[in-house]
Amino acid sequence: MEKRVFLIVLDSFGIGAEPDAAAFGDAGTNTLGAIAKHPNFNCPNLQKLGMFNIDGVTAGEKDAAPTGSFARLQEQSMGKDTTIGHWEIAGVVSPNPLPTFPNGFPEELIQEFEAKTGHKVLCNKPYSGTQVLKDYGEQAMKENALIVYTSADSVFQVAANEELVPVHELYRYCEIAREMLKGKYGVGRVIARPFLGNSADTFYRTTNRHDLSLKPPRATMLDLLKDAGKDVIAVGKIYDIFDGEGVTEKIKTTGNTNGIAFTKALQTRDFEGLAFVNLVDFDALWGHRRNPEGYGREIEKFDSGLGTLMNELREDDLLILTADHGNDPTYTGTDHTREYVPFIAYSKKMKETGAIENQDTFAVIGASVAENFGVQMPQDTIGKSILRELQ
Repeated sequence: MEKRVFLIVLDSFGIGAEPDAAAFGDAGTNTLGAIAKHPNFNCPNLQKLGMFNIDGVTAGEKDAAPTGSFARLQEQSMGKDTTIGHWEIAGVVSPNPLPTFPNGFPEELIQEFEAKTGHKVLCNKPYSGTQVLKDYGEQAMKENALIVYTSADSVFQVAANEELVPVHELYRYCEIAREMLKGKYGVGRVIARPFLGNSADTFYRTTNRHDLSLKPPRATMLDLLKDAGKDVIAVGKIYDIFDGEGVTEKIKTTGNTNGIAFTKALQTRDFEGLAFVNLVDFDALWGHRRNPEGYGREIEKFDSGLGTLMNELREDDLLILTADHGNDPTYTGTDHTREYVPFIAYSKKMKETGAIENQDTFAVIGASVAENFGVQMPQDTIGKSILRELQ
């Protein structure tokens, strides 16, 4: 048994379209393939772990003697968003997609939200998070209105200028929305999107984003670890994604740099359990904004810190790298893409490394972490532990 597991989700780091990608409008997508086309793309630590040896990955250069164990994971849940991707990692598969609103939210729901917040609502349609500020930000400031928008994902997003609507007030409005959005309107996440600036050319989103997720429909690997007395430390938006369920400690981050720094700080602490980390900038700053060069630089920056993180692992630590969906920065639109994700495991005492069998669900991760700590996942949980292949 490893005393500590560091599970790091590279948010949106897909490695190629899944077989059903066309049904999601994502045929031919490949996030890693897109960013690896950058002429100076170089990730020596990921290469050494075996990232480019994973079945189906054509980007990068394969390593002759990889130090990690690796596989390709396919999502079973019917979606391509953050919430159900992370839930599946933790052992809960979603057979039905969360509701989306391609034509905006029903007028009666918006009117109720306006009445409960005391603010007029602008937009109410699918929109790019940066473009919506350019198109509606000035009007929102003039009219003291809230900007409500969605995307191809199951989200209800509320944007407001921090100078007019204090962050704590925006969070309260999102809590109102979360209470309203249940049943057939039960979106995966309500997201507070505060921004600053005074004109269309100067508006920018701040780091005070806050997600309010649905509670998972049943116990996850996090709940089981917590009930067994283990530490479950949520770094980044993990706490929000699980609505705090199964978490013993939360650490809020402002981005990847901050998230990696907190993870390295956790390496110096004596805890027994799971550090569950989400690194959101790949998705939020580069994937959605369709910027392959920026995405490539971000993954290279992560790779440069990965070497130190690996060196600081203790003998009884296990490191797992994975993702929750794709977000091909060269694909049409601005939304997530239905892709396979990588699975890479590394510990200093691994005797056998290299390729392991590809898996048909992300849930093998939750099952493996649970087994490591002597915890039994529910009988009907999809996904079996592959821990013995990581020795």
